[in-house]
Parts: sequence; structure tokens; C-alpha cells
Amino acid sequence: MTGGSNGMIPAGDLDAAQRLRRTIQHTLGRSLHIRHLDAGSCNGCDSEIAALLNPYHDIQRLGIDFVASPRHADLLLVTGTMTRNLEQAAKRTYEAMPEPRLVVATGACAISGGVFAGAYAGRDGIGEVLPVDVRIPGCPPRPEALIHGLLVAVGRLAPFDPAA
Repeated sequence: MTGGSNGMIPAGDLDAAQRLRRTIQHTLGRSLHIRHLDAGSCNGCDSEIAALLNPYHDIQRLGIDFVASPRHADLLLVTGTMTRNLEQAAKRTYEAMPEPRLVVATGACAISGGVFAGAYAGRDGIGEVLPVDVRIPGCPPRPEALIHGLLVAVGRLAPFDPAA
């Protein structure tokens, strides 16, 4: 395949996608399931996350999917400033996830509170409420940065052992 304006994926990218799919399958024994938690964002990060599902990025072809329940999730993808009103809900969401579980802080607000740092109604990042495994910087981070951060998170898990 050739790249360029014709919309086709370059052959090198196809090979990388195949390797990525195999890595996720080897690490988890299945696809990666993500639960997205909006902790009080402006929706900039949420728009970039939605772009992951469009035909251009199509992360589902890589074995990555979003789920509606934290009980089915391997990874909690948090966007926005952690507001004090959402702290308990975020903790309950995290506790409902099966082990092993990962937390990814997405965007400046989730990492440090962003422009809202020090505000009375929020925290200075989700790390004050949940244990964060990976931070994806940006305001908002581009879809390619999101994919990279998700791969870094998967790399922190122990490989799947079918005998266990």
C-alpha cells in the first residue's frame, strides 16, 4: 500500500499496527478495554479521544475498545480537572475495576489541574485522588499522543499467562 493523499495506510504502518495488536493480545490475552471518565473537562480532550474511533485512527483495529462499565475495564482514562464533587465517584469507579488496573491522566487539567490549579472546587490533578500510571501531556493531547500513552500503559502490565 502507499501513503499520501489517497487515504491508504502506508505498509510500514500496517506492520506496526499488527505488532501492536499482537503486543496487546500477548499482554492481556484479549483486547484492551478502556473506561473514559470525564472529571470536569472543557471537552477538548474528549474530542481528541473521540477522534481515536474515526476511520483515520481506528484504534479498534489495534485491539483497543471503550466500554461503558468500569467492571469490564482494564484502564481508566481520565480527562479534566478532578472536581471535589467527583472525587468519590472517581474512587468508586477505580475500585470497581478488576485487577490489574491502570489509570491514565489525559491532558494538562488531569495531570496538574491546568489553568484551574489551586482553585477551591478542584484538585491539582487526579494524582491527588487516584494512583496515576501514565500521564499524557497536552491541551488537548493529539490522538497520536493518546495512542502512544495507551501503549506505554499496556507495557506496564505483566504479560498474559494462560496457565494462571
